[in-house]
Amino acid sequence: MADVETPIRKLQVANARPEDSGRGLAHVPRALLAALGLGEGDVIEIVGKSSTPARAVAPYAEDEGLEIIRIDGLQRANAGVGSGDFVEIRRAESKAATRVVFAPAQQNLRLQGSSNALKRTFLGRPLTQGDVVATAGQQRVDNMPPGVQNMLRAPAYALQEIRLAVISTVPKGVVHVDEHTEIELRPEYEEPKEARRADVTYDDIGGMGPTIDQLREMVELPLRYPELFQRLGVDPPKGVLLHGPPGTGKTRLARAVANESAAEFFLINGPEIMGSAYGESEGKLRQVFEEAAKAAPSIVFIDEIDSIAPKRGQVSGEAEKRLVAQLLTLMDGLEARANVVVIAATNRPEAIDEALRRPGRFDREIVVGVPDERGRREILGIHTRGMPLGDRVDLDELARTTYGFVGADLAALAREAAIEAVRKLMPRLNLSEGTIPPEILDTLAVTREDFVDALKRVQPSAMREVMVEAPRVRWDDVGGLDSAQMRLKEGVELPLKDPDAFRRLGIRPAKGFLLYGPPGTGKTLLAKAVAREAQANFIATRSSDLLSKWYGESEQQIAKLFARARQVAPCVIFIDELDSLVPARGGGLGEPQVTERVVNTILAEMDGLEELQSVVVIGATNRPNLIDPALLRPGRFDELIYVGVPSLDGRARILAIQTAKMPIAEDVNLDELARRTDRFTGADLEDLVRRAGLTALRESLAVTQVTMAHFEIALGESRASVTPELEREYESMSTRLKQDAASLQPIGFVSPGQLRPREGDR
Repeated sequence: MADVETPIRKLQVANARPEDSGRGLAHVPRALLAALGLGEGDVIEIVGKSSTPARAVAPYAEDEGLEIIRIDGLQRANAGVGSGDFVEIRRAESKAATRVVFAPAQQNLRLQGSSNALKRTFLGRPLTQGDVVATAGQQRVDNMPPGVQNMLRAPAYALQEIRLAVISTVPKGVVHVDEHTEIELRPEYEEPKEARRADVTYDDIGGMGPTIDQLREMVELPLRYPELFQRLGVDPPKGVLLHGPPGTGKTRLARAVANESAAEFFLINGPEIMGSAYGESEGKLRQVFEEAAKAAPSIVFIDEIDSIAPKRGQVSGEAEKRLVAQLLTLMDGLEARANVVVIAATNRPEAIDEALRRPGRFDREIVVGVPDERGRREILGIHTRGMPLGDRVDLDELARTTYGFVGADLAALAREAAIEAVRKLMPRLNLSEGTIPPEILDTLAVTREDFVDALKRVQPSAMREVMVEAPRVRWDDVGGLDSAQMRLKEGVELPLKDPDAFRRLGIRPAKGFLLYGPPGTGKTLLAKAVAREAQANFIATRSSDLLSKWYGESEQQIAKLFARARQVAPCVIFIDELDSLVPARGGGLGEPQVTERVVNTILAEMDGLEELQSVVVIGATNRPNLIDPALLRPGRFDELIYVGVPSLDGRARILAIQTAKMPIAEDVNLDELARRTDRFTGADLEDLVRRAGLTALRESLAVTQVTMAHFEIALGESRASVTPELEREYESMSTRLKQDAASLQPIGFVSPGQLRPREGDR
């Protein structure tokens, strides 16, 4: 393609950023641009095993001075190279194409599109026959040079990135699309003459930088450079086990590694390998490994390996035991396997036979975890690559609010937002026409409101078993609890929203908060508000959900609860009426055989070997003297927060909140009502307002206002649920708890009878 006299330089290949995927750009050193006499946006030819054109642009800021070229996965596949390989860079002369023929690059995909839309998408893009290109989405290009801005057009397929193969060009060689180019789109996939696999690359995987690096050194090095291990005199790694929650991208990662390492890919789905005849399953497994050995270098990927290799001591069937033994033999048998790597994926690593989990079989186990905020931002960028996004769509904001989401959840979120955009377009469509006019397609865009609506329907997949309706209570809905509110803000909101501040000072955030006080003072309301305002996942549980009559099941339920909370962190676990779940051990309270084991399990989960990262436990009780003292020390429930009866100002605030939606007359004096409701809790004041409204309705169903006279009648029917004696006992208890939690006894200084509330208070 290039002239013989054209200067040539060699550079090492590195991955481009996800936002540059599908743009046809190559980030090269400034020194190379000067040596080749190129300006930004000029066309270069990248030559590996094959060649592909790109537009040269300046390097990223962090790459200044490095001899590397950053290109995306499609360009690496087009050039037949992988990350870390060396390629030749030449100056190329691009001619205007008179005709370009495209076809889908993916099987089972039929396309019907406008040639004008494709022309807009690829206007100015350098192409050559055999390339695979993408209809990437519109991006902000304020800092791009003019030659590059021309390439960044709106996508031809508005809500999806489509990959197309360049079947032929006229003339041949490096060409670019201009206004006079004739575009033809063939509807069905055509088998390429030269196999260039680019269905999934590292650019299609976000939030897994360290994981990809680990996997590459375990898989790519042995397959591409086996002589390294021969020279060192050691066997190359034979297997890698990927494990983590469902939807984190384990299968997709394995396919990307196979594509990037130019290895043959053999997929084994666990249930498909099982056969009904004697020895059939083992035969199928042997056949796959034999084919992989013939096609080496190759990767054998076993998805859901726990279904075909369970622990032999825990299964009764002989077929399963034989299949595990066959897999062990194939992975570590008498015949040495050259250039074949086994990758397995599971979300239940504890269920796999332990003989597989040793060096020589699965040499390394890599955790593919829930992505952090930066990872979620990368994943959202990948899934919205083919979308025309509205001006107000902020992917950084979406990444912050989608805590606990895995890759599959974020893909579902992008899909739901696209469906929202289509739903708004439906009234403008005439379905009888059968096709959508191009001018309507051009107006299609996904807005911020579409994503907000989609967030209401898409929840983290790990939370679906325990999903409760997200609390709608805000701090503005809580009155009279300023001290408790402030301590919860400092202890829960701050560590979850700004963990770096705690790391900077070298201190750990509080793990648990115990809210205690008389019934009806707003303990549960506080927990709901803090979960809403801290922007964290919220798991509410009751002792009835965790206690079971079966031996050992209660402890398993608690372990699952904490494991799930760790997966979807940041998370708030709220346990109401905590005293029924963790009574003091040795006190003869409850069923000792169950509750004592439950107490031990919760102690171990809150302060055991496995740390709680961004998980906060909030407990609520009105009988703290019955809780096991070991829970009340720092490191478990760090903060003991007394939620007492509200003060005069607090009662006025609660009355204002409770009457906010009530049409009250001008003569209603809330300050006077607050003064006359001494020792009333929040629940008592809510009951007072409700009775006043019922009194007004009793006089007339057509009443439009609630007057002070109605409140006077309601006051006569209401009374404080907290007596002076009970209030003194709780204040005394609060003092004792603060002084020395360890001195608290099972029955202690306040008898259960003294704290027993009236019927209906709890």
